Amino acid sequence: MAKPRRVIITCAVTGAIHTPSMSPHLPITASEIADAAIGAAEAGAAIVHLHARDPKDGRPDQSPEAFAPFLGVIKQASNCVVNITTGGAPTMTVEERVRPAATHKPEVASLNLGSMNVGLFGMLNRFKEF
Repeated sequence: MAKPRRVIITCAVTGAIHTPSMSPHLPITASEIADAAIGAAEAGAAIVHLHARDPKDGRPDQSPEAFAPFLGVIKQASNCVVNITTGGAPTMTVEERVRPAATHKPEVASLNLGSMNVGLFGMLNRFKEF
């Protein structure tokens, strides 16, 4: 009998470049992000990859303070591995990009290497407003 194949599922509940204009289902507030991450863990995700958002307009927010309201909630409610993004705007310094991970010390932090990470070309024709 063959051994079952093990799979590690990672879920990025907010994504990086997605905006509220692309989907009404995009989690924006801390409670929405926590609920989405916990739901992903309950559905089988072993890792949740997290971006913080400004709750007023949904813009990405790479400040440590933006991550704080949902990280503890996720860890208390699930046993998934927390992965904090180091993504950010091209204008950000490395220090700005890693500050949330350095502050909150998650189990995993992403490592963005440059333009190879994100190919926008496939969706540019679908979305005229970002």
